[in-house]
Amino acid sequence: MYAVAAGGFHQLAPVLAEASSSGLVFNGFWIVIAAVNFLFFLVVIQQFAFGPVTKILAERRGRIEQGLRDADQARKEREETALDRNRVLAEARHEANEILQRAQKGAEEARERDLAAAREEIERLREQAATDIDAERQRAMADVRVQIADLALRAAGRVVGETMTSERERRLVEQFLVETAPGAAAAGGSAGGGAAR
Repeated sequence: MYAVAAGGFHQLAPVLAEASSSGLVFNGFWIVIAAVNFLFFLVVIQQFAFGPVTKILAERRGRIEQGLRDADQARKEREETALDRNRVLAEARHEANEILQRAQKGAEEARERDLAAAREEIERLREQAATDIDAERQRAMADVRVQIADLALRAAGRVVGETMTSERERRLVEQFLVETAPGAAAAGGSAGGGAAR
């Protein structure tokens, strides 16, 4: 192997010596071959490397742009949803306030009605009690008159010595009681006081 390399070096040495002695030499054939090789590798790299990479990058760019569009759309929808939510909340608060005001007004009206009904009932009970008291007083006064009449008749019977049972005597006692009733007594007292003077 060293022999082949040494033999190749011996063949290359005169060419290098010739090139170094004559200066820089351009070989057009090798330049064309190198250019064709470069173009061939460029086409191969374009086909197998740059093409798929460019396609992947384009797809990725499309996905990123679509993601940005979707994010922007989602942001707009979120803002619209927030505005709708705020509007619905404002409407709900307004309706709740109206319901509360109606309920308070209804409760106030019901309270006023209940108070008015209670006042009417109290007044009715007061009038009924006054009527009952007056009727009871009248019954009590009648009972007292009857008892006083009986006592007066008994007392008169003892004084006279016999029992007074006749209708005329009873009428006289009742007339006396009527004349000595509180209203009649006040009128009779002032008349008697005037007569006594």
